[in-house]
Amino acid sequence: MCRGLESLPTTCLERAKELKALFGSFLQKPDLSIIGHSHKTDKLRSDTLKKNALYGLCLFRAFLVSEFSEENIAFYLACEDYRITKPSSKLSATAKKIYEEYVCSDAPREVNLDHETKAITKKNLEHPSQSCFSLAQEKIYALMEKDCYPRFLKSPTYLEISRQVKSG
Repeated sequence: MCRGLESLPTTCLERAKELKALFGSFLQKPDLSIIGHSHKTDKLRSDTLKKNALYGLCLFRAFLVSEFSEENIAFYLACEDYRITKPSSKLSATAKKIYEEYVCSDAPREVNLDHETKAITKKNLEHPSQSCFSLAQEKIYALMEKDCYPRFLKSPTYLEISRQVKSG
């Protein structure tokens, strides 16, 4: 079980103060008297959202580590990287590596997939493409969405940081 902020990796703890500052501006109501936004403001807002997303991912990953299910997010992210890989001679080797690490029976970081999904994924490896892990990735995403993520939102760490951000 997650024990709070002290259980997070140091890099996440260092970012906690940044999160409070970064989210603080988004929690305030926008000034409706401003009719337009400059490109600079939009870029700054986009950069801030990306930093917040990365921090949120760091918190979620730390939570999954504490729950002994970090392989789910690691697999999901490996599939994302693989999916955007340009077709090349490395596609087959990378697909095989992901399969052996996360999907096959007795994999070192085996994710919880049903037999049918594993079989389809293995068959997809015969002719690797950017979408050969799509079904397995969707299943793991759904698992995290229905199981891990709701528990994360109720975790002491998330609740504490949310409270700090809201209190400004």
